[in-house]
Amino acid sequence: MSVLEKIVKNVRASVKRQARLRPIEAMKIGRSSKRSLIAAIERAPRVPLIAEVKRASPSAGDIKPDADVLEAARAMLKGGAIALSVLTEPKYFKGDPSFLREIRNIVEVPVLRKDFIVDEYQLHESAELGADAVLLIARVLKQELPRFVHLAEELGMECLVEVTSVDEVRLAVSAEARLIGINNRDLETLNVNLDHTRELAPVVPEDMVLVSESGIRLPDDVRAMLRAGADAVLVGTALMQADDIERKVRSLVDVR
Repeated sequence: MSVLEKIVKNVRASVKRQARLRPIEAMKIGRSSKRSLIAAIERAPRVPLIAEVKRASPSAGDIKPDADVLEAARAMLKGGAIALSVLTEPKYFKGDPSFLREIRNIVEVPVLRKDFIVDEYQLHESAELGADAVLLIARVLKQELPRFVHLAEELGMECLVEVTSVDEVRLAVSAEARLIGINNRDLETLNVNLDHTRELAPVVPEDMVLVSESGIRLPDDVRAMLRAGADAVLVGTALMQADDIERKVRSLVDVR
């Protein structure tokens, strides 16, 4: 069983437990206006960088397991990030849904929920937490992707649809996704190759907003992804590992 399969299996079991404890009917989903991630990318004065708050990952292990997520978020924004991605998966990434709500309450930029969305319950939960956008993984959702995109948008959230192959790009297009993320990490082996963005970017329609994710650590990496066709980059591990998060973010957003 691959790491992805293990994560998805664990998430499905966790969602079932949570849904029994607190069904959708008990949720209080506000209809306050959301912040547009797409708009934030399009109007960014410098490199549109989505900074990711995470304490650990299957590939990197513990990054900063005791990190103050609010402090990290503030540092990222001071450095020039145009949006925040918040890991909420607890077992493999040491995240928590509460992190999203706490961060959303202290910032004015769009906040993306980064998790393994496998059940519609999680979309309602994301909306209740205040997420402006959610990550949807094409490889995980497969033919269910259009339904999840539609529901997320009904709930007022944008969708960053993550792809790793040409077929998944086509699936995202058929689902009418407006925001596509190319993951440079192989979800089965966890190996990183920035050529994934170079190979898949030409297949993504020009009217879609394209984000390059994973493996971006240096200013030269950012330049390479922008040259390849990315409109924005999502960076997590390199920021969380930095001694000075604000300075690290600034070094990446100032490349143009």
